[in-house]
Amino acid sequence: MSDLIADIAVGVPLKQLFSYRVPDTLSAAVRVGMRVRIPFGRRTTVGAVLALREGDGGELKELKELLDSEPLLPEGLIRLLRWAADYYCHPVGQVVKNALPGDVGSDKTQTKILNEPCYQLLKTEPPPRGSKQRELLDFIAAHGEASLTRIREQIAAPHASLKTLVAGGYLAETERERIRDPFAAEDIPPDRPPVLNDDQRQALAAVTSALDAGGFKDFLLHGVTGSGKTEVYLHAVEHCLSLGRQALILVPEISLTPQLVARFRARFAARAVGIAVLHSGLSDGERYDAWREIVRGRVQIVIGARSAVFAPLENPGLIVVDEEHDASYKQGEGFRYSARDLALVRGQQQGCAVLLGSATPSFASYYRSEEKGLTRLELPRRVHSGALPQVELIDLREQAPEGALSNALIEGLQQTLERREQALLLLNRRGYAPFLLCADCGESFSCPNCSITLTFHQGQRRLRCHYCDYVDVVPESCPTCRSLNIEAPGAGTERLEEELAELFPTARIARMDRDTTGRKGAHQQLMTAMLGGEIDILVGTQMVAKGHDFPGVALVGVVSADSAFNLPDFRSAERGFALLTQVAGRAGRAAGGGRVLIQTYNPDHYALDCAVAQDYAAFYQLELPFRQELGYPPCGHLVNLVFSANDHGEVQQAAQRCGAYFSRHGGAIQVLGPSPCPLARLRGKYRYQLLLKGAERAQLRRLLTRLDEAAGLLPKQVTLHIDVDPLDML
Repeated sequence: MSDLIADIAVGVPLKQLFSYRVPDTLSAAVRVGMRVRIPFGRRTTVGAVLALREGDGGELKELKELLDSEPLLPEGLIRLLRWAADYYCHPVGQVVKNALPGDVGSDKTQTKILNEPCYQLLKTEPPPRGSKQRELLDFIAAHGEASLTRIREQIAAPHASLKTLVAGGYLAETERERIRDPFAAEDIPPDRPPVLNDDQRQALAAVTSALDAGGFKDFLLHGVTGSGKTEVYLHAVEHCLSLGRQALILVPEISLTPQLVARFRARFAARAVGIAVLHSGLSDGERYDAWREIVRGRVQIVIGARSAVFAPLENPGLIVVDEEHDASYKQGEGFRYSARDLALVRGQQQGCAVLLGSATPSFASYYRSEEKGLTRLELPRRVHSGALPQVELIDLREQAPEGALSNALIEGLQQTLERREQALLLLNRRGYAPFLLCADCGESFSCPNCSITLTFHQGQRRLRCHYCDYVDVVPESCPTCRSLNIEAPGAGTERLEEELAELFPTARIARMDRDTTGRKGAHQQLMTAMLGGEIDILVGTQMVAKGHDFPGVALVGVVSADSAFNLPDFRSAERGFALLTQVAGRAGRAAGGGRVLIQTYNPDHYALDCAVAQDYAAFYQLELPFRQELGYPPCGHLVNLVFSANDHGEVQQAAQRCGAYFSRHGGAIQVLGPSPCPLARLRGKYRYQLLLKGAERAQLRRLLTRLDEAAGLLPKQVTLHIDVDPLDML
């Protein structure tokens, strides 16, 4: 007799699926995409059913329990997850666990479905005697039925009266699921769509034509800052919904989500359009409920950060990746996937249009558009014919500042404040100073777990590692020579904020970095204050450069442009150009024009010249020959293998053995290293890296099939992390 067998993904570091026999008591209810409880070794754990088949299950263990009444993973999403597990060489069970919301993929989940009382009207006669009872009865009669949450929003302390009405036969009480909605308390009025300009209309026409045709089609929307890319997204989503399909909107940071969600809710407020948000800033319960509402087909638009690429949409018609150049789309640890690349794969698998948008496209996307593998749509002008900001370089070799700010930038800030306009300052370094230094012996203070100095935070009077979060007190004297002459050279956003307060004592100054936005809602409060004109000068790290629309900003200052170009990474020029162009684009978005002042010790750098001219095409033409000569992406492909262990000798020898193995079997693949990582010690682990470089992706894929054999050369104490298409190699 044939048995029903379930192939299950379990969140363990093993690549295979595990097969279990489905007992007869569960065979009618089990479906692909459900979570199940299973015996696993000496314990029980949670897995996800990825396939069901008939076969001989006589020697297999049985499922213990179904944890869902409906599948959480549509089959289209399962196909994407299995593809991603194979491409990124990551265990499929951990990929599935990573995709599921909150902790629901864990065997220690605390996230539950919430239920609450719901009341339906049975009768109104004879009228009840109490005034609150009559008020409740009228309210429920007007709505047919009402949940306890909805009743409490309108009527105070209703519990006793509701109990009396139920006992008197006026109301029936049932249990209904309560959806945890992060927008429940927000009321956003509808907006009126602006008239699109010619460039926007042409771009939109190309996208809507692809939507009408159906099937996969990918676009790069290359529009200068302030050119109205979001309005193109809104119109394209509207057309997608009119065809009965769903839309997925990805943003690189959760800080950008509230502003974008507000625009979408305002645009679709007058229609019964379900909008869900998926990002780590929500509670586990909010994400779990949003996920299940999407699965049930009650959501037409999903907006979220990187992990939202796994939203369980059954029928996506359009995927938008906003600010597609941003490195935040690449997961840096664990399952190291690229949400932008997976958006394109999902579009191919589920037959939908994918729209990548940016003022500074990633080199890979622009290269594909030049090679005609990606259709490029241009928005070369700001909306309403507004001018791009005037960008000026301040040569610090000639105007050495006493503090962080040159005289030219101080003067620009003074003029901006006098005109009652807003200013934005970018300094991509948190804290008060990057390190403390003994001026007598030169000793600095380093993290005991990582190969990096501790950042000084004056407000907390603490030294902190921004990698492992190690914290130490500020010493009274140098531990080496006992000198009291300890200095804090350099500047971070905290020190810059202090310097501005001394220079402009009446100005309203705020800071936006990870230290000030860690609390839930703090980032949105800063955004609201900035948009409301309650802040004169906003200081921040690269957070302030990412897609924010601040109409009142007339001046943007970049305090230290050189730090972006001095990293040991072949992409440093690309990232520096993108950062400067993006932050410059925050200036003059409403009034037109605006002014940007960039402080630098290297004004002749070609990326700076292109950023001043706001000329992406020129930067691309200057940068491309370097990539071609060295065979680096997009003119080649990389895999970074990172080895880590507590013992330096062990990890070095293990990396050398693997390097020798890949050199023997690599063929045309170039094996670089092994060598210590730029951050040679991180969170207590010594780290070596081995870089595999190939002209063709297929060559690398063939070599990666030998990974299991190569991993057999590693002792148990050494961990291997595989990063396919790496972005950060520090």
